[in-house]
Amino acid sequence: MSLPEIPVVSASSKVPAPSGVPAPSPAPAPVPPEAGPVLAAYHLSVWYGTSLALKDVTIEIPRNQITALIGPSGCGKSTLLRCFNRMNDLIPGARTEGVILCDGKEITSPDTDPVALRRRIGMVFQKPNPFPKSIHENVAWGARINGYRGNMDDLVERSLRRAALWDEVKDKLHRSGMDLSGGQQQRLCIARTLAVEPEVILMDEPCSALDPISTARVEDLMDDLKSEYTIVIVTHNMQQARRVSDMTACLMLDEDSRDKNRIGVIAEFSSTDLLFTNPKDPRTEAYITGRIG
Repeated sequence: MSLPEIPVVSASSKVPAPSGVPAPSPAPAPVPPEAGPVLAAYHLSVWYGTSLALKDVTIEIPRNQITALIGPSGCGKSTLLRCFNRMNDLIPGARTEGVILCDGKEITSPDTDPVALRRRIGMVFQKPNPFPKSIHENVAWGARINGYRGNMDDLVERSLRRAALWDEVKDKLHRSGMDLSGGQQQRLCIARTLAVEPEVILMDEPCSALDPISTARVEDLMDDLKSEYTIVIVTHNMQQARRVSDMTACLMLDEDSRDKNRIGVIAEFSSTDLLFTNPKDPRTEAYITGRIG
């Protein structure tokens, strides 16, 4: 007795579902990494010793946009920023729970090299911190220790041009970076960060020590850079957040906590225009209108 022939069905063929049984929904197409958020944190909590500093934070940072972190002092803005390139690892007693991703990969896993991570995710600090070296060496230093083998002079010029500083320093590259003005020093630090070719730039109140003219130059620079980089900025300046950012997260102190320590949570995260014109959380509205803070 011969067996009935079994039809061969190709992957693209559509097989009708049995009568009365709904056909399964097609599996969603995979999302390529470049289409998703470049950075993300899910249910992230951060402790310093036994003190909880940041609680159950979930946020996705969109690619090639500027995301601002705002909120009153002590609500965990800088703590959250430092989580994204594991700078908190350098603080004794700091630990995290939850998931932190860069391009979909967990960055807190033992397999992640924090030094390599910080090359991908650079950081500009609140106070300009040029090295006591020449302007040229300030820019070249990071690239050199990371084994850059190209033309160093070209890299220095390119980085200074990207940081909108080249025209001001091109004739004095041998002079100390410490001789520059505060605003120039901050742009020099940005050039130093750009020289290692990161994907993301974290900025922790980069204009707090600058005058209005220098602040405007750094803000213009951020707007120029976002076509190539993702930028996350911590700022206490509401007007600055509105001017430069595409997305804004408002962090607040946890009102439900009975802990005597200050614990930060995210009150609201949305497009900057929406957050400032139509905030959904009353704490956000109270903060941006100056009633708390």
